Amino acid sequence: MRIIFMGTPDFSVGTLNALIEAGHEVVLAVTQPDKPKGRGGKMQFTPVKETALAHQIPVFQPKRVRAPECIEELRRYNADIMVVIAFGQILPKEILEMTPYGCINVHASLLPKYRGAAPIQWAVINGEKVSGVTTMQMDEGLDTGDMLLKSEVVLSSRETGGSLHDKLAMEGAMLCVRTLRALEEKTVTPEPQGETTTEYARMLDKGLGNIDWSRDAVSIERLIRGLNPWPSAYTEWNGKIMKIWEAVVVDQDTKEAPGTVVKVEKDGFCVQTGKGVLKVLSLQIPGKKRMEAGAFLRGYPMEEGTIFFLNNC
Repeated sequence: MRIIFMGTPDFSVGTLNALIEAGHEVVLAVTQPDKPKGRGGKMQFTPVKETALAHQIPVFQPKRVRAPECIEELRRYNADIMVVIAFGQILPKEILEMTPYGCINVHASLLPKYRGAAPIQWAVINGEKVSGVTTMQMDEGLDTGDMLLKSEVVLSSRETGGSLHDKLAMEGAMLCVRTLRALEEKTVTPEPQGETTTEYARMLDKGLGNIDWSRDAVSIERLIRGLNPWPSAYTEWNGKIMKIWEAVVVDQDTKEAPGTVVKVEKDGFCVQTGKGVLKVLSLQIPGKKRMEAGAFLRGYPMEEGTIFFLNNC
């Protein structure tokens, strides 16, 4: 098939590569505009742009893809289908209906669950045992189009947002290739989604990682994993922000107030929550790299009774 590929971040790259390897002709890669990065403000290519250029695929970076001149630019390529994965802009009806096979989206959840911008992280935060990817025929709604194919992925007990991202990116790439083959062979029947069983998977922000120690230990531990590597879960320690990268729930409880360090061990420290105790195993403080909690304690002795507060900045 002649494909216009629309995507921006790392999550999209595996699917782009898979389509090329499967023998499809990617005639254009559409991605978000370059952005400045770092102290020097050097313009950074998106991951999809880097990959497309490496394969000598033309790149188009519209600020507003719904602008009339952008729509006409897309029409010039006479594509059979558009494949959209984490592109970052809402597509108008003119683009959705431009090609014979329409626009196919690869979404990182088992739709209709977790429609929205951050399905991967919310699946971990909410304690899902199984997630997956869904290909769908896009419509004008937000992740509401008819479902085509699905593929399930089982979450491990130590799954993080980052590790699930990588699993689903790989699974989505394979599922997209299968979906295009099924469309060509007319062996797939679109299935309406119906009502979703979860809330909209809203976009992540840094404030979400502010640990509320009055919550239960299980919920906090899932939050830590879900927000790893970004935006990360954190708490206030000695007037500084301490990022917490790894923790485990300890099967015990104390009468101390939530946020209180109730035990300090060689490899970590235990904090009372609203229900249960959380043992911190890996963390990061300003100006330092991520470190094991044991190494942190050797440089920064911590006493039982220390209290972590919410960061109200």
